[in-house]
Amino acid sequence: METIISISVAIIAVAFVVLVYFLSRALKSLQITLDNVAVTLGSLEKQLDGVTRETTDLLHKTNQLAEDVQKKSDSLNHVFSAVQDFGQSVQKVNQSVRKVTDQITVETERQSKQISQAVQWGNAALNLWEKYKLKKSNVDSATNQYSRGGV
Repeated sequence: METIISISVAIIAVAFVVLVYFLSRALKSLQITLDNVAVTLGSLEKQLDGVTRETTDLLHKTNQLAEDVQKKSDSLNHVFSAVQDFGQSVQKVNQSVRKVTDQITVETERQSKQISQAVQWGNAALNLWEKYKLKKSNVDSATNQYSRGGV
């Protein structure tokens, strides 16, 4: 019976050694994997810091661009306001011109008889003037012929 116990103890000892051997290999493999994970996490942390910095810079640039667009938009609002005021001024001038034109048309129609009479008197005066000039020229030519010894 002692031999069986000795053999059993030897088998247990060998099994324990095999268990320790495979357990140490598994732990060593786990250590290598954990080292790789630590390196990867360190690299990931550096990359994440870089991305965070770039994102922060991009956010600042975006904010500056938004402020610039806002300022330019405000200045364009002043330009559009000025153009609107100019358009309203032109519209008022057009209305004034239209009103004056309408008044002139109404007055012209109202006074068309007087204007017609004035034109007729003007034509009559021109006709009289032409007749006077013609008569005077006939008298002058007759006087010239008489003084030369004509008639």
